[in-house]
Amino acid sequence: MKIQTTRRALLGAALATPALLAGTARAQSNWPSQPITLVIPFAPGGPTDAVGRMLAEAMSRDLGVNVVAQNVGGAGGTIGVNRVAQARPDGHTILLHNIGMSTAPTLYRRLPYNPLTAFEMLGLVTATPMVWLTRPDFPATNFAEMIRLIREGGERINLGNAGLGSASQLCGTLLQASLGTRFTAVSFAGSGPIYPELMASRLDIYCDQTTSAIPFIRANQIKALAVTTPQPLPAVPDVPTAIQGGLPGFEVAIWHGLYAPAGTPKPVQDRLNAALRFALADARVVERMTGLGSQPEPVERQNGEVHRAHLAAEIERWRPVLQAAGQFAD
Repeated sequence: MKIQTTRRALLGAALATPALLAGTARAQSNWPSQPITLVIPFAPGGPTDAVGRMLAEAMSRDLGVNVVAQNVGGAGGTIGVNRVAQARPDGHTILLHNIGMSTAPTLYRRLPYNPLTAFEMLGLVTATPMVWLTRPDFPATNFAEMIRLIREGGERINLGNAGLGSASQLCGTLLQASLGTRFTAVSFAGSGPIYPELMASRLDIYCDQTTSAIPFIRANQIKALAVTTPQPLPAVPDVPTAIQGGLPGFEVAIWHGLYAPAGTPKPVQDRLNAALRFALADARVVERMTGLGSQPEPVERQNGEVHRAHLAAEIERWRPVLQAAGQFAD
């Protein structure tokens, strides 16, 4: 009797499997069945927000449903990232994140997710340079003078950042390590709130991504002293490089990647990747990114395999830098 029962159970499972597979295939073929939420793990108005909204608009046109950008800020981006890590892996909740995905494992000793196992990588999106900014009445007129004032003033100079783990905090940490000195770090809840403080001369210096900074530079509301690229940027051709200003090898490019929760079906991943590639080939997106000093990643980097390898390498690259700085977020 027991053997017969077991055989019937196995037969039932064998018969059910094609039906289950067919049901899964139908569900995936009907995807997307509702609007897609693109989580941006920072406050509105920041550089990742700017990239995310460009991406959401273009991907919506390709997917035929709204891709809705949703800001979920806090804790250096980890709250929004963890929300996506715990979301249902059906492709209706995805994440845009920057280089902070690679610094969080060092900055947060009790990180609630593993970046390499909690997500499916959908492709790299952009590589955005950074620019050193000062308040309008800051006494330095060039980057070399800014460095001199930092060395002389030390902790009397205050540097804004968008929170531990943010691109701006990383840029400041690198400058501090390069100069062998310390200044006063002032953290904000994202990039957006920093500009009013900078323009009102309540903050001395700030390092931000060009996607946020260029409109303020062009409006002459702040001073731009150096970009973090090997060559000057066409978008702000009058701003020299940090290398030209006296810091050999000081190059920082803030990359962004697109993620889905681990376990998202491969056909859905592929469709999201196709929508990403569609967006990054869109002439309007390219024009807007270029005008803000950024650019889409090359086509060969817009895939999950390259994205995963890049993230793993970046985690190892920044770990010793951040450990040497001795700054942790928990």
